[in-house]
Amino acid sequence: MKVMKFGGSSVKDAEKIQHVSDIARRAASTEPVVLVFSAMKGITDMLIDAATSAEKGDPAYRRLVEEIKTRQKEAIAALFDNDTSETIEKEIGTLLNELSDILHGVELVRECSIRTMDMIMSFGERINCRLIASYLSASRTPAQYVDARGMIVTDSSHGNAKVDFEASYPLIRQTLSKVEGIAVVTGFIARTEKGVTTTLGRNGSDYTASLVGAAIDADRVEIWTDVDGVLSADPRLVPTAFVLPEISLEDAMELSYFGAEVIHPYTMLPAVDKNISIYIKNTLNPEVPGTRIAAGAKGGAAPITGIASIENVALINIEGGGMLGHPGVASRVFSALAHAKVNIIMISQASSEHSICMVCREKEAALAVAALKTELAEELHYRMIQSIELVNELEIIAVVGENMRGTPGISGRLFSALGRANINVLAIAQGSSERNISFVIHQKSRSAALNAVHKAFLEEAQ
Repeated sequence: MKVMKFGGSSVKDAEKIQHVSDIARRAASTEPVVLVFSAMKGITDMLIDAATSAEKGDPAYRRLVEEIKTRQKEAIAALFDNDTSETIEKEIGTLLNELSDILHGVELVRECSIRTMDMIMSFGERINCRLIASYLSASRTPAQYVDARGMIVTDSSHGNAKVDFEASYPLIRQTLSKVEGIAVVTGFIARTEKGVTTTLGRNGSDYTASLVGAAIDADRVEIWTDVDGVLSADPRLVPTAFVLPEISLEDAMELSYFGAEVIHPYTMLPAVDKNISIYIKNTLNPEVPGTRIAAGAKGGAAPITGIASIENVALINIEGGGMLGHPGVASRVFSALAHAKVNIIMISQASSEHSICMVCREKEAALAVAALKTELAEELHYRMIQSIELVNELEIIAVVGENMRGTPGISGRLFSALGRANINVLAIAQGSSERNISFVIHQKSRSAALNAVHKAFLEEAQ
């Protein structure tokens, strides 16, 4: 038994749906499968835009709903013969009428709560999965639409709901055991105990697949996307980047945090907790093995697994001799930033306690500096802190790898490679796990730095 999840780019139109259905049929011919789908590419954004417009009283939301209807009609016309298309068009038409009514209600009251937004966003998956289940059945592959709201229970944190595993797992097993043929499950959506629609947040459909896999003890979970797997670096910046055959959960989490967006780490946890491997595969190139993500996976022979980066960041440096031996300064700094809702990505502090530097998103930098100047106003006035310096247009690069642990000389090789490429490093951070070395550089040096590190560690090993 395996769970196969397909993202929006894999099912963006009739041609893609036909291709994905062929992949699913081939898989189902050798073992039982459960399919999880996102909305068609772009539909969720259109739903959000429609809700936002309706809240403002802007009738543009009606045009967006018509665009969604048109895309569905085009897909139906391409996928079904006349007799079948009438039935499925009626089913989807009913859902779209319901959507229009909800948006009209939003327009009347000029308010779209996060609870209402979850309901509106749910239509993308609900419509698409009905369409695909009907297409599979019409093409002699028995399939059944399964609304995940009937089996995944969450709290009421709308927009990013937390799953009640104890309630959900038995319901998932019970629901799927009654399905005849292939289960076609809506990704991304769930419900509260009281039946109110919720959504699972970023990469919610991946999370649905992982939850289903864990609940039914699947042999594997496959996440189908538009790349061949997890890559050693961003191929747009590093032409020699290659697909990693396997990586550990910890490495996947590190790479994902630092910009490798193939999969969000939180979505993997249910499957990995059950020791179920997750595979990243390419819908456009299904014969490629992809990348296996599993607990304890060692990766390749290279001392590092991959390189990732975060662009458009800023460095804030607080300097002052008055911080030396003065307890509580760091606590006040981070409390002030937390109160201002500024997310700190990286921290570095010299052992002299003379300075603390932090890295945040560039768009949050001005807010962060203002919060720090307010909190540390007295220390600045009495020169206990000399300056709060802000440097924009920076990049964080993270070198990640399970094999780095306990391996001497990694830092030396890394900074030698950067030195040979004439890259200036502004700040460095390394966790005690030895799994990640992060450093900050000027954004203009990004490509040179990534290629220098990739060549020094990964190309030589390969």
